[in-house]
Amino acid sequence: MKCEYSFNPYQKEEPDWSDPFFDFLKSTDMPEFHRSIDGYAETPLVPMPKLAAEIGVGQILVKDESHRYGINAFKGLGASYAIYRFLKGQWEKKFGDGFSPASFKDPATMEKLGSYTFCAATDGNHGKAVAWTANKLRQRAIIYMPDNSAQARIDHITKENAEVVLVPGTFDDCVAKCASDAEANGWQVIGDTAYPGYMEIPQYIILGYSTIFREMENSINKPGKSDVDFVFLPAGVGGVASAGTSYYALRYGKNRPKIVCVEPKESDCFLESVKNGKGEPLFTKGNQMSIMAGLNCGMPSLIAWPIMRDATELFVGVPDDWAETAMRAYYREGIVSGESGAAALAGLIALMTTDEMKEAREKLGINSGSKVFVLNTEGDTDPVNWKKVVGVG
Repeated sequence: MKCEYSFNPYQKEEPDWSDPFFDFLKSTDMPEFHRSIDGYAETPLVPMPKLAAEIGVGQILVKDESHRYGINAFKGLGASYAIYRFLKGQWEKKFGDGFSPASFKDPATMEKLGSYTFCAATDGNHGKAVAWTANKLRQRAIIYMPDNSAQARIDHITKENAEVVLVPGTFDDCVAKCASDAEANGWQVIGDTAYPGYMEIPQYIILGYSTIFREMENSINKPGKSDVDFVFLPAGVGGVASAGTSYYALRYGKNRPKIVCVEPKESDCFLESVKNGKGEPLFTKGNQMSIMAGLNCGMPSLIAWPIMRDATELFVGVPDDWAETAMRAYYREGIVSGESGAAALAGLIALMTTDEMKEAREKLGINSGSKVFVLNTEGDTDPVNWKKVVGVG
């Protein structure tokens, strides 16, 4: 199966995000909040010199989120900040001002605020992050997963004292079931995809992910111009991709690096939207059965889509074998990456090495002098399959 791609005809040199729809992007308190959580540390920026030489780019730098908070993925940034902002809003309704990151960690404050049940749909990492945050707060979590989810991903969630509900079908079926159960029972959905009637929490999750890119202001994301020429980001519903895209567009405007969005070919809702949606989001035509489980999403988030539409250069869909190639490439240079985590690198390798992508790389202008940033979003979230793919054990 070949890769597919589309350049973005809707991209704007300097997006106009003055509409109130985009006001949430003005928030800046995310890094302060994340630093307040026990176990916080900036994740490393790791070079991959061997692979860079092999595929013909000047430099590859990987932000390795497999180290984040000890939960093996970046998702803790979004879930924790979204729950913090939700609880802050609840506090302000009941008691007025005075809820801070310190309040979030204070048992007496949380007892005064009361008990909540948080629920979420997930293919793995987001559900684990919601469960992890709820467990820290001694709150209840109920996580909805496709019934074909890897047992290891289910176990990661139940170990955080959460209940897992297995739903026949896809991630989108889980979203629908989670929403209906939450409405019937008075639970609070902490979902990372926005849909009609549910827009606020996904904004907070995108903001939480932006800490990834703000951390690099001490290294590659310098004032005026980034030290990298290209940024490769993975997309499921588009949370972390839109976090990175909005960060670079707002910080650098027309001088931003060229941003490439990578999806599984079988869950390529952004690629499908930019090719055939006439500026509007579309459902993928794929079967949503990729091994890149965390990216098996059928529809772009309604919050993420306009950001990606306005500021992303190129959309790429990759078959599963490229994810496996990227997992092995990571392992050779000392980085552990799961199937979804390897997606962005899979897109880069395919772009630089395949005949079907030759025209794309020439038009993009990526070459032996290019500096490339890649996001690795997770570690070995399915250890059994990870070992099988990389050939360990």
